[in-house]
Amino acid sequence: MSPADPTACHPPAVHGGGVTDVVRAATRRDPLPGRRGPPRRGFAAALDGSGGTVLLRDVLGRYPLFADRDGSGWAFDRTRLADPVPVPAGHVRGRVDGQAAEERVWALPDSPPETDRARAVDAVADAVESALGTAGAEAGGTAVAFSGGVDSSLVAAGLGGPCYVAGFPESHDVGTARAAADAMDMDLRVVELDHADLERAIPELARTTGRTNAMDVGIALPLYLVAERAAADGFDRLAVGQGADELFGGYQKVANAPDDRRVEADTVRGARRETVESLPDGLERDVLALRAAGVEPVAPLLDDRVVAAALSLPGDLLVDGDERKVALRRVARSWVPGSVATRGKKAVQYGSLVSRELDRLARRAGFKRRMDRHVDRYVASLL
Repeated sequence: MSPADPTACHPPAVHGGGVTDVVRAATRRDPLPGRRGPPRRGFAAALDGSGGTVLLRDVLGRYPLFADRDGSGWAFDRTRLADPVPVPAGHVRGRVDGQAAEERVWALPDSPPETDRARAVDAVADAVESALGTAGAEAGGTAVAFSGGVDSSLVAAGLGGPCYVAGFPESHDVGTARAAADAMDMDLRVVELDHADLERAIPELARTTGRTNAMDVGIALPLYLVAERAAADGFDRLAVGQGADELFGGYQKVANAPDDRRVEADTVRGARRETVESLPDGLERDVLALRAAGVEPVAPLLDDRVVAAALSLPGDLLVDGDERKVALRRVARSWVPGSVATRGKKAVQYGSLVSRELDRLARRAGFKRRMDRHVDRYVASLL
Protein backbone atom coordinates (compact mmCIF):
# COMPACT_ATOMS: atom_id res chain seq x y z
CA MET A 1 0.00 0.00 0.00
CA SER A 2 1.35 3.43 -0.91
CA PRO A 3 1.09 6.17 1.75
CA ALA A 4 -1.65 7.85 -0.33
CA ASP A 5 -3.93 4.80 -0.43
CA PRO A 6 -6.04 4.85 2.76
CA THR A 7 -9.00 2.99 1.28
CA ALA A 8 -8.15 -0.30 3.00
CA CYS A 9 -7.83 1.29 6.44
CA HIS A 10 -9.97 1.17 9.53
CA PRO A 11 -10.20 4.41 11.56
CA PRO A 12 -8.91 4.70 15.12
CA ALA A 13 -8.90 8.51 15.35
CA VAL A 14 -10.02 11.60 13.47
CA HIS A 15 -10.16 15.30 14.27
CA GLY A 16 -12.43 17.44 12.15
CA GLY A 17 -14.73 15.16 10.22
CA GLY A 18 -16.31 11.78 9.72
CA VAL A 19 -13.94 8.97 8.82
CA THR A 20 -15.83 8.00 5.69
CA ASP A 21 -15.55 11.56 4.42
CA VAL A 22 -11.83 11.64 5.13
CA VAL A 23 -11.27 8.46 3.15
CA ARG A 24 -13.40 9.70 0.29
CA ALA A 25 -11.52 12.98 0.23
CA ALA A 26 -8.19 11.16 0.12
CA THR A 27 -9.39 8.89 -2.67
CA ARG A 28 -10.63 11.65 -4.96
CA ARG A 29 -7.87 14.06 -3.96
CA ASP A 30 -10.30 16.93 -3.45
CA PRO A 31 -8.49 19.66 -1.46
CA LEU A 32 -11.73 21.28 -0.25
CA PRO A 33 -14.25 18.44 0.16
CA GLY A 34 -16.40 20.53 2.49
CA ARG A 35 -17.71 22.49 -0.46
CA ARG A 36 -20.10 19.59 -1.00
CA GLY A 37 -20.28 17.91 2.42
CA PRO A 38 -18.45 17.43 5.72
CA PRO A 39 -15.75 17.74 6.96
CA ARG A 40 -16.26 21.48 6.66
CA ARG A 41 -13.18 22.76 8.47
CA GLY A 42 -10.48 20.29 7.57
CA PHE A 43 -9.30 17.11 9.21
CA ALA A 44 -6.40 15.17 10.63
CA ALA A 45 -6.70 11.42 10.78
CA ALA A 46 -4.83 8.26 11.67
CA LEU A 47 -6.20 5.21 9.88
CA ASP A 48 -5.07 1.68 10.71
CA GLY A 49 -4.76 -0.90 7.95
CA SER A 50 -2.86 -3.99 6.96
CA GLY A 51 0.14 -1.91 5.91
CA GLY A 52 0.28 0.00 9.19
CA THR A 53 -1.01 3.41 10.25
CA VAL A 54 -1.69 6.03 7.58
CA LEU A 55 -1.73 9.68 8.69
CA LEU A 56 -3.66 12.35 6.77
CA ARG A 57 -3.73 16.14 7.22
CA ASP A 58 -5.90 18.52 5.22
CA VAL A 59 -4.61 21.05 2.71
CA LEU A 60 -4.59 23.97 5.17
CA GLY A 61 -3.41 22.01 8.20
CA ARG A 62 -6.40 23.08 10.25
CA TYR A 63 -5.86 20.26 12.76
CA PRO A 64 -2.35 19.46 14.06
CA LEU A 65 -0.97 15.97 13.54
CA PHE A 66 2.49 14.69 14.46
CA ALA A 67 4.66 11.65 13.90
CA ASP A 68 7.79 10.57 15.73
CA ARG A 69 10.77 11.35 13.57
CA ASP A 70 11.71 7.67 13.43
CA GLY A 71 8.16 6.70 12.43
CA SER A 72 7.50 4.78 15.65
CA GLY A 73 4.32 6.61 16.66
CA TRP A 74 1.89 9.45 16.06
CA ALA A 75 -0.27 11.85 18.09
CA PHE A 76 -2.52 14.89 17.84
CA ASP A 77 -0.62 16.24 20.87
CA ARG A 78 3.10 16.70 20.18
CA THR A 79 4.00 16.32 23.86
CA ARG A 80 3.09 12.62 23.69
CA LEU A 81 5.99 11.90 21.32
CA ALA A 82 9.72 11.75 22.01
CA ASP A 83 10.77 13.53 18.80
CA PRO A 84 7.68 14.97 17.10
CA VAL A 85 7.58 16.36 13.56
CA PRO A 86 4.40 17.75 11.99
CA VAL A 87 2.74 15.82 9.21
CA PRO A 88 2.83 18.47 6.45
CA ALA A 89 -0.48 19.98 5.42
CA GLY A 90 -1.97 18.27 2.38
CA HIS A 91 0.10 15.13 2.89
CA VAL A 92 -0.48 11.47 3.62
CA ARG A 93 2.18 9.67 5.64
CA GLY A 94 2.51 5.91 5.83
CA ARG A 95 5.05 3.14 5.44
CA VAL A 96 6.33 1.64 2.21
CA ASP A 97 8.59 -1.42 2.43
CA GLY A 98 8.96 -0.78 6.14
CA GLN A 99 10.11 2.83 5.72
CA ALA A 100 8.19 6.01 6.57
CA ALA A 101 7.03 7.75 3.39
CA GLU A 102 5.08 10.93 2.68
CA GLU A 103 3.17 12.01 -0.40
CA ARG A 104 1.46 15.31 -1.11
CA VAL A 105 -2.14 14.49 -1.99
CA TRP A 106 -3.90 17.87 -1.79
CA ALA A 107 -2.82 21.31 -3.02
CA LEU A 108 -4.72 24.57 -2.90
CA PRO A 109 -6.84 25.00 -6.02
CA ASP A 110 -5.58 27.60 -8.48
CA SER A 111 -8.96 29.26 -8.84
CA PRO A 112 -9.36 31.84 -11.61
CA PRO A 113 -10.81 35.18 -10.47
CA GLU A 114 -14.56 35.57 -10.75
CA THR A 115 -15.14 38.30 -13.35
CA ASP A 116 -18.58 39.26 -12.03
CA ARG A 117 -17.76 41.26 -8.89
CA ALA A 118 -21.30 41.14 -7.50
CA ARG A 119 -21.41 37.38 -7.94
CA ALA A 120 -18.04 37.07 -6.21
CA VAL A 121 -19.25 39.00 -3.17
CA ASP A 122 -22.52 37.04 -3.10
CA ALA A 123 -20.54 33.79 -3.09
CA VAL A 124 -18.59 34.98 -0.04
CA ALA A 125 -21.81 36.06 1.67
CA ASP A 126 -23.45 32.69 1.08
CA ALA A 127 -20.35 30.81 2.25
CA VAL A 128 -19.97 32.89 5.42
CA GLU A 129 -23.65 32.52 6.29
CA SER A 130 -23.48 28.74 5.79
CA ALA A 131 -20.26 28.43 7.79
CA LEU A 132 -21.60 30.46 10.71
CA GLY A 133 -24.81 28.46 10.63
CA THR A 134 -22.89 25.18 10.78
CA ALA A 135 -20.72 26.42 13.66
CA GLY A 136 -23.74 27.70 15.56
CA ALA A 137 -25.61 24.41 15.19
CA GLU A 138 -22.81 22.29 16.64
CA ALA A 139 -23.32 20.95 20.14
CA GLY A 140 -21.64 22.45 23.18
CA GLY A 141 -21.17 25.91 24.61
CA THR A 142 -19.19 28.32 22.44
CA ALA A 143 -17.48 31.51 23.51
CA VAL A 144 -15.85 33.92 21.04
CA ALA A 145 -12.32 35.33 21.07
CA PHE A 146 -13.01 38.97 20.30
CA SER A 147 -10.78 41.88 19.32
CA GLY A 148 -13.43 44.18 17.89
CA GLY A 149 -12.06 43.82 14.36
CA VAL A 150 -14.24 42.75 11.46
CA ASP A 151 -13.18 39.07 11.60
CA SER A 152 -14.03 38.32 15.22
CA SER A 153 -17.05 40.64 15.13
CA LEU A 154 -18.50 38.72 12.21
CA VAL A 155 -18.00 35.44 14.09
CA ALA A 156 -19.53 36.91 17.25
CA ALA A 157 -22.56 38.21 15.34
CA GLY A 158 -23.12 34.77 13.86
CA LEU A 159 -22.65 32.78 17.06
CA GLY A 160 -23.94 35.21 19.67
CA GLY A 161 -21.09 35.21 22.15
CA PRO A 162 -20.25 35.75 24.95
CA CYS A 163 -17.07 37.48 23.82
CA TYR A 164 -13.67 37.48 25.49
CA VAL A 165 -10.72 39.81 24.94
CA ALA A 166 -7.30 39.70 26.61
CA GLY A 167 -4.91 42.58 26.95
CA PHE A 168 -3.15 44.91 29.31
CA PRO A 169 -5.57 47.56 30.67
CA GLU A 170 -4.51 50.37 28.32
CA SER A 171 -4.22 48.15 25.25
CA HIS A 172 -5.70 48.86 21.83
CA ASP A 173 -7.50 45.50 21.74
CA VAL A 174 -9.35 46.05 25.02
CA GLY A 175 -10.50 49.51 23.96
CA THR A 176 -11.53 48.41 20.48
CA ALA A 177 -13.34 45.33 21.79
CA ARG A 178 -15.30 47.43 24.26
CA ALA A 179 -16.34 49.88 21.54
CA ALA A 180 -17.39 47.10 19.16
CA ALA A 181 -19.25 45.17 21.86
CA ASP A 182 -21.17 48.31 22.79
CA ALA A 183 -22.08 48.93 19.14
CA MET A 184 -23.19 45.30 18.72
CA ASP A 185 -24.82 44.96 22.16
CA MET A 186 -22.62 41.93 22.91
CA ASP A 187 -21.64 40.45 26.27
CA LEU A 188 -17.92 41.23 26.59
CA ARG A 189 -15.67 39.76 29.27
CA VAL A 190 -12.27 41.41 29.59
CA VAL A 191 -9.24 39.39 30.68
CA GLU A 192 -6.92 42.09 32.03
CA LEU A 193 -3.35 40.83 31.89
CA ASP A 194 -0.39 41.44 34.14
CA HIS A 195 3.18 40.21 34.20
CA ALA A 196 2.36 37.30 36.46
CA ASP A 197 -0.07 35.97 33.85
CA LEU A 198 2.63 35.97 31.19
CA GLU A 199 5.25 34.36 33.42
CA ARG A 200 2.82 31.64 34.46
CA ALA A 201 1.60 30.84 30.95
CA ILE A 202 4.88 30.93 29.01
CA PRO A 203 6.28 27.55 30.18
CA GLU A 204 3.02 25.73 29.40
CA LEU A 205 2.77 27.32 25.97
CA ALA A 206 6.38 26.59 25.10
CA ARG A 207 6.00 22.97 26.17
CA THR A 208 2.72 22.51 24.32
CA THR A 209 3.66 24.24 21.06
CA GLY A 210 7.38 23.48 21.02
CA ARG A 211 8.08 27.16 20.30
CA THR A 212 10.08 29.70 22.26
CA ASN A 213 10.54 32.51 19.74
CA ALA A 214 9.13 35.92 20.65
CA MET A 215 6.68 36.12 17.74
CA ASP A 216 4.98 32.77 18.34
CA VAL A 217 4.87 33.24 22.10
CA GLY A 218 3.48 36.76 21.74
CA ILE A 219 0.68 35.58 19.47
CA ALA A 220 -0.19 32.51 21.52
CA LEU A 221 -0.28 34.16 24.95
CA PRO A 222 -3.46 36.26 24.50
CA LEU A 223 -5.25 33.33 22.85
CA TYR A 224 -4.25 30.98 25.64
CA LEU A 225 -5.28 33.37 28.41
CA VAL A 226 -8.64 34.14 26.77
CA ALA A 227 -9.27 30.42 26.33
CA GLU A 228 -8.28 29.70 29.91
CA ARG A 229 -10.85 32.21 31.19
CA ALA A 230 -13.55 30.89 28.84
CA ALA A 231 -12.87 27.33 30.02
CA ALA A 232 -13.08 28.45 33.65
CA ASP A 233 -16.48 29.95 32.82
CA GLY A 234 -17.67 26.56 31.60
CA PHE A 235 -17.16 26.81 27.83
CA ASP A 236 -15.60 23.91 25.97
CA ARG A 237 -15.33 25.61 22.57
CA LEU A 238 -13.83 28.94 21.55
CA ALA A 239 -14.71 30.48 18.19
CA VAL A 240 -11.93 32.45 16.51
CA GLY A 241 -11.58 34.59 13.39
CA GLN A 242 -8.42 32.85 12.19
CA GLY A 243 -7.84 32.69 8.45
CA ALA A 244 -9.64 35.86 7.42
CA ASP A 245 -6.52 37.99 7.03
CA GLU A 246 -4.81 35.34 4.91
CA LEU A 247 -7.83 34.52 2.75
CA PHE A 248 -9.23 37.99 2.18
CA GLY A 249 -6.11 40.15 1.80
CA GLY A 250 -5.75 41.58 5.27
CA TYR A 251 -1.98 41.98 5.35
CA GLN A 252 -0.09 45.10 4.33
CA LYS A 253 2.44 42.98 2.47
CA VAL A 254 -0.38 41.72 0.24
CA ALA A 255 -1.67 45.23 -0.36
CA ASN A 256 1.85 46.37 -1.29
CA ALA A 257 2.56 43.61 -3.80
CA PRO A 258 4.74 43.56 -5.84
CA ASP A 259 6.78 46.20 -3.98
CA ASP A 260 6.97 44.45 -0.61
CA ARG A 261 10.06 42.30 -0.13
CA ARG A 262 8.19 39.99 2.24
CA VAL A 263 6.35 38.42 -0.70
CA GLU A 264 7.65 37.03 -3.96
CA ALA A 265 4.45 37.44 -5.99
CA ASP A 266 3.95 40.33 -8.38
CA THR A 267 0.16 40.56 -7.92
CA VAL A 268 -2.20 40.98 -4.99
CA ARG A 269 -3.79 37.59 -5.71
CA GLY A 270 -0.38 35.92 -5.86
CA ALA A 271 0.69 37.53 -2.58
CA ARG A 272 -2.59 36.45 -1.01
CA ARG A 273 -1.88 32.87 -2.05
CA GLU A 274 1.51 33.04 -0.34
CA THR A 275 -0.12 34.11 2.92
CA VAL A 276 -2.72 31.34 2.66
CA GLU A 277 0.06 28.80 2.19
CA SER A 278 1.61 30.07 5.46
CA LEU A 279 -1.52 29.16 7.44
CA PRO A 280 -0.58 25.61 8.55
CA ASP A 281 2.33 26.77 10.70
CA GLY A 282 0.29 29.38 12.55
CA LEU A 283 -2.76 27.18 12.91
CA GLU A 284 -0.68 24.45 14.51
CA ARG A 285 0.50 26.91 17.17
CA ASP A 286 -2.94 28.38 17.80
CA VAL A 287 -4.84 25.09 18.00
CA LEU A 288 -2.29 23.57 20.38
CA ALA A 289 -2.38 26.68 22.59
CA LEU A 290 -6.17 26.72 22.78
CA ARG A 291 -6.41 23.01 23.53
CA ALA A 292 -3.81 23.38 26.28
CA ALA A 293 -6.10 25.97 27.88
CA GLY A 294 -9.02 23.54 27.86
CA VAL A 295 -11.11 24.50 24.82
CA GLU A 296 -11.54 23.20 21.30
CA PRO A 297 -11.13 25.93 18.66
CA VAL A 298 -13.86 26.65 16.13
CA ALA A 299 -12.83 28.64 13.04
CA PRO A 300 -15.89 29.34 10.86
CA LEU A 301 -13.93 31.55 8.44
CA LEU A 302 -11.71 28.56 7.61
CA ASP A 303 -14.68 26.52 6.46
CA ASP A 304 -14.03 24.95 3.04
CA ARG A 305 -16.95 26.90 1.60
CA VAL A 306 -15.43 30.21 2.72
CA VAL A 307 -11.97 29.20 1.51
CA ALA A 308 -13.30 28.32 -1.95
CA ALA A 309 -15.22 31.58 -2.27
CA ALA A 310 -12.25 33.64 -1.10
CA LEU A 311 -9.83 32.00 -3.52
CA SER A 312 -12.07 33.05 -6.42
CA LEU A 313 -12.05 36.75 -5.53
CA PRO A 314 -10.44 39.17 -7.99
CA GLY A 315 -7.63 41.32 -6.65
CA ASP A 316 -9.70 44.48 -6.27
CA LEU A 317 -12.08 42.66 -3.92
CA LEU A 318 -9.10 41.83 -1.74
CA VAL A 319 -7.43 45.24 -1.75
CA ASP A 320 -8.79 48.48 -3.19
CA GLY A 321 -6.63 51.50 -2.51
CA ASP A 322 -6.23 51.80 1.24
CA GLU A 323 -8.99 49.30 1.98
CA ARG A 324 -8.11 45.69 2.69
CA LYS A 325 -10.44 42.68 2.99
CA VAL A 326 -12.84 44.50 0.67
CA ALA A 327 -15.26 41.62 0.00
CA LEU A 328 -15.36 40.46 3.61
CA ARG A 329 -16.14 43.97 4.85
CA ARG A 330 -18.99 44.25 2.36
CA VAL A 331 -20.42 40.98 3.60
CA ALA A 332 -19.93 41.98 7.24
CA ARG A 333 -22.15 45.05 6.81
CA SER A 334 -25.13 42.69 6.80
CA TRP A 335 -24.09 41.38 10.22
CA VAL A 336 -22.42 44.22 12.14
CA PRO A 337 -22.63 48.03 12.32
CA GLY A 338 -20.72 49.92 9.64
CA SER A 339 -18.29 51.31 12.19
CA VAL A 340 -17.28 47.74 13.08
CA ALA A 341 -17.21 46.44 9.49
CA THR A 342 -14.71 49.13 8.47
CA ARG A 343 -12.56 49.10 11.60
CA GLY A 344 -8.89 48.18 11.28
CA LYS A 345 -6.97 46.20 13.86
CA LYS A 346 -3.50 45.48 15.11
CA ALA A 347 -1.85 42.08 15.24
CA VAL A 348 -2.83 40.43 18.52
CA GLN A 349 0.66 40.49 20.03
CA TYR A 350 0.79 44.27 19.54
CA GLY A 351 -2.87 45.13 20.07
CA SER A 352 -2.86 43.34 23.44
CA LEU A 353 0.52 44.91 24.40
CA VAL A 354 1.85 41.42 25.11
CA SER A 355 4.83 41.96 22.81
CA ARG A 356 5.75 45.20 24.59
CA GLU A 357 5.47 43.60 28.02
CA LEU A 358 7.47 40.53 27.00
CA ASP A 359 10.27 42.89 26.00
CA ARG A 360 9.98 44.68 29.34
CA LEU A 361 10.08 41.42 31.29
CA ALA A 362 13.09 40.23 29.32
CA ARG A 363 15.03 43.41 30.01
CA ARG A 364 14.17 43.30 33.72
CA ALA A 365 15.50 39.74 33.81
CA GLY A 366 18.83 40.90 32.38
CA PHE A 367 18.23 40.11 28.69
CA LYS A 368 19.04 43.46 27.11
CA ARG A 369 18.01 44.52 23.63
CA ARG A 370 21.63 44.57 22.49
CA MET A 371 21.62 40.80 22.92
CA ASP A 372 20.62 38.75 19.90
CA ARG A 373 17.01 37.49 20.23
CA HIS A 374 16.80 38.74 23.79
CA VAL A 375 13.10 37.89 24.27
CA ASP A 376 13.66 34.37 22.93
CA ARG A 377 16.39 33.90 25.52
CA TYR A 378 14.14 35.18 28.26
CA VAL A 379 11.40 32.72 27.30
CA ALA A 380 13.89 29.86 27.28
CA SER A 381 15.06 30.89 30.76
CA LEU A 382 11.57 30.25 32.16
CA LEU A 383 11.50 26.62 31.05
